[in-house]
Amino acid sequence: MEGRKSKIVIFGGSGYIGKYLVKASVSLGHPTFVYTRSLNAQTSSSKAQLCKEFNHMGVTLVQGEFEHEQILAVIKEVDIVICALPYPQVMEQLKIIDAIKVAGNIKRFLPSDFGVEEDRVKPLPPFQAFLDKKRKIRREIEASEIPYTFISANCFGAYFVNYLVRPYDKSNHTMVYGTGDAKAVLNYEEDIAMYSIKAANDPRTCNRVVIYRPSKNIISQNDLISLWEQKSGKNFLKDFVSEEEIIKLSQTLPSPQNIPVSILHSVFVRGDLMNFELGEDDLEASQLYPDYEYTSIDQLLNIFLLHPLPPASAAFE
Repeated sequence: MEGRKSKIVIFGGSGYIGKYLVKASVSLGHPTFVYTRSLNAQTSSSKAQLCKEFNHMGVTLVQGEFEHEQILAVIKEVDIVICALPYPQVMEQLKIIDAIKVAGNIKRFLPSDFGVEEDRVKPLPPFQAFLDKKRKIRREIEASEIPYTFISANCFGAYFVNYLVRPYDKSNHTMVYGTGDAKAVLNYEEDIAMYSIKAANDPRTCNRVVIYRPSKNIISQNDLISLWEQKSGKNFLKDFVSEEEIIKLSQTLPSPQNIPVSILHSVFVRGDLMNFELGEDDLEASQLYPDYEYTSIDQLLNIFLLHPLPPASAAFE
């Protein structure tokens, strides 16, 4: 967009991926708003501290509830709406869609996707039900004729490095799901955020899906473990969890504990992130923005080697 920088509001800006989106938006020069529930005595100290950081960065904090008039008021002030609400709140986006329709001024809406390309995978039932809600949001956006960009960012790289190789654990055991040979895509959270803010402002991505599949970030569990062993000098004993065992857990664990194991099955056993080819009509982030130097898996592991403390953990999103 030419001229002034687009004003961006981020719902869920204090969440796991949300905080990266806020920082990327500010770093790219956008007047940035974060819509957050009212801060009070019950607000966690980590969220309160993050909101202080946002204030120091020049972010406009808008405190309110998920109520139509309050949402509408902030949407009228901006050009772009980005939603990074966690899964339990995904259907709350219907209220955001209603407000966008009434406001009539939004140039782009990015809903809370940021994971697998939900229109191209068919995972185990618990994960399928998880994705069905996100698909409903996509279809509602399309039916409402709101200008959108759908993001398929694949895996949060730092989160899954932490989860898969446990770099800060003393134990030399690691879990391997399935054979460990399926290819996944692990993208550094800072890069996911930068690509997303760029895409939100790009005419080429309007009413399109953007898939984040940089070539240096496609890796199997076995290769990730081997690479970490080379860098850290550690030798792992692999504890393999069979596909049958994972499927059984997805059927017997209560909700929502059955969702993470179903995600592991989709991503690291079946390799759903790489089970479809990108065609001529597909938009891939590293090809759209070749001048942006993204963080490779190799470089991401170097970050873990240099930092003595683990990054903040996150729930599956």
